[in-house]
Amino acid sequence: MKMQSRRLAALVAVGLTATLSMTACGNKNDANGASGASGGSNTAAASITFLPKNLGNPYFDTSDAGGKKAIDELGGTYAEVGPDTATPDSQVQFINTAAQQGVDALVVSANDPNAICSALNDASSAGTKIVTFDSDTDPSCRDLYVNQADAAGIAKVQVDMIAQQIGDSGEVAILSAAANATNQNAWIDLMKKDLADNHPNITLVDTVYGDDDDQTSFDKTAALLQSHPNLKGIISPTTVGIAAAARYLSTSDAKGKVALTGLGTPNQMREYVKDGTVTEFALWNPADLGYLAAYAADALVKGDITGAEGDTFSAGDLGEYTVGADSVVLLGDPFKFNKGNIDDFDF
Repeated sequence: MKMQSRRLAALVAVGLTATLSMTACGNKNDANGASGASGGSNTAAASITFLPKNLGNPYFDTSDAGGKKAIDELGGTYAEVGPDTATPDSQVQFINTAAQQGVDALVVSANDPNAICSALNDASSAGTKIVTFDSDTDPSCRDLYVNQADAAGIAKVQVDMIAQQIGDSGEVAILSAAANATNQNAWIDLMKKDLADNHPNITLVDTVYGDDDDQTSFDKTAALLQSHPNLKGIISPTTVGIAAAARYLSTSDAKGKVALTGLGTPNQMREYVKDGTVTEFALWNPADLGYLAAYAADALVKGDITGAEGDTFSAGDLGEYTVGADSVVLLGDPFKFNKGNIDDFDF
């Protein structure tokens, strides 16, 4: 996409900082911060392995491709590994293997905030830098979190969209990913609060989980409509879920009657926007998220940053970034996609 559009889509910034830092036992900088930038930059090419929640997920296909692009620019070695299904402890074996292989950095989207911490700590002790992206762990289990968005901002944009689409009144439901997904749960909690505080005529009647599986999400959509015949809207804060829900709605009697919004990619959602199934949805650019995470991992490996608040590093085409509180780096701002602009984007 054009640079201007690409930067515009480098969305949804600020972090799940407040929600995800969880007053947890400091982060890894407390223990090893002295070994970072003070020693100067190591110019050796880094080996960086991406570990998404699950393979075969279009969102992570895009984000990891962004990571590969960055690593190629840096002259490093890229790898992608991961489970087929996004279950809480399914990433452990891949973390262990990467550590045994001596990779310089792991870039992980966590399926669970705590289930992989022991494995990550072992990998860190073996010398591997740990960067989380998209979905965080407990902060004590990583060196840096590259966050696509501020939790409050993501929650608000989705509530605002569904409220507008249903006239700020009626029953809505949430179709999420895995029940333990850190980012999903943080967003859902904030959406519930926003609905309760600011939208008294909207009732959240159900929250269901499609486990980031297309068929499961499709079936959960059908079940929602059967269980709640007065349903006026669905919020799906997951790219797999919103696409599966749109596919179901597009051929059902509910098309045009039940609004659907949430987080999706333009390429997944284009046909559903154009056929009137979906009016508007939001996201950041997942390719930029992976690209930024790779540059952050490389900066850690080379000792240019330690993950301490105030550290700065260059992220190639995306420019300069500064590490914030709780060792969080924020990507960008939320962006809404609709019929008027969706063809400007290709990811």
